[in-house]
Amino acid sequence: MEKHIYNLNLEWKQNRKGLLSSPELSNTIEVATPPEFEKGVAGIWSPEHLFTASVLSCFMTTFLAVAEGSKLEFKKFECSAQGILEKIDGRFLMTEVILKPILELSDESQKEKAERVLQKSEKACLISNSIHTKVSLITELSASASNQTVS
Repeated sequence: MEKHIYNLNLEWKQNRKGLLSSPELSNTIEVATPPEFEKGVAGIWSPEHLFTASVLSCFMTTFLAVAEGSKLEFKKFECSAQGILEKIDGRFLMTEVILKPILELSDESQKEKAERVLQKSEKACLISNSIHTKVSLITELSASASNQTVS
């Protein structure tokens, strides 16, 4: 498989809020610091929500591919997730994502196979396998003639 690049843009709007977009997608997502932090905003997607959602949505798409390849027939798939944020050694870390899939099978005799497919899906999820991803920072700074600053 060749290398793929996913492009995102974030524009700060006000206070602790920004607007997340991608030139490859038609919709935007408002993001903000979560309310657990100083000046956080309730009711808006946070980086912690998006992190957890990334694992959850990857698990679903991986499950669908593995189930299809395994010829596992099912009637319904749902999954909830909990992302756990903790402060360890003075740093905030997303320490765990707990996935709770609910699978309704077409045939009760397929329970063991379904469990194997779910386990295989979790192990094959590329986002779960990438969580220790290197983050590189490439900065661009400019100064404007205005004396207005943001704090």
